[in-house]
Amino acid sequence: MDHSEPVASDARDLHATVPSADAHGAQHALSLRINGRPHTVHIDPWVTLLDLLRDRLDLTGTKKGCDHGQCGACTVLVDGRRINACLTLAVMQEGREVTTVEGLANGDALHPLQQAFIEHDAFQCGYCTPGQLCSAVGLMNEGEAASRDDIRELMSGNVCRCGAYPQIVQAVGEVMGIEAPANPYRRIVIGTVPA
Repeated sequence: MDHSEPVASDARDLHATVPSADAHGAQHALSLRINGRPHTVHIDPWVTLLDLLRDRLDLTGTKKGCDHGQCGACTVLVDGRRINACLTLAVMQEGREVTTVEGLANGDALHPLQQAFIEHDAFQCGYCTPGQLCSAVGLMNEGEAASRDDIRELMSGNVCRCGAYPQIVQAVGEVMGIEAPANPYRRIVIGTVPA
């Protein structure tokens, strides 16, 4: 066994023994617009859009939940379409327009969805709210939802561990002008009903 190579005693040491991409000149100059402002950053090719936003640009509204694309807490808009920022490499967004929750408001005026979330108490702990809001804006841009059931289905990639789903659907439906069903609490009977 050759003992001339450094041995990593834990994960931090392992990363310390790997040369950075910058040492080899492999960092990429990335130019994109974020929340309407141009940015040029030099990043390693493996940096996710989520890590670029949070760690390099201090846009911490976008949350790191599962880091596997399963919870939707990291949802942002790229050219108006919703994506999970944890699943895309930042270098793939060259020249694109990225919108985070910080970019939804217009100055002091909240985005209509932000205002509706407040009015409908569509959040509890608030951790998922930035992703829910960006996903809802993307949903509106897509123009596919025609009912509150559609909203529920098309927002199903965003998990709310507090269970604020009814209020989220109410808020999104209100902004989209989709009426609530006449009887949202319809009775569902399983099996036979005694006479």
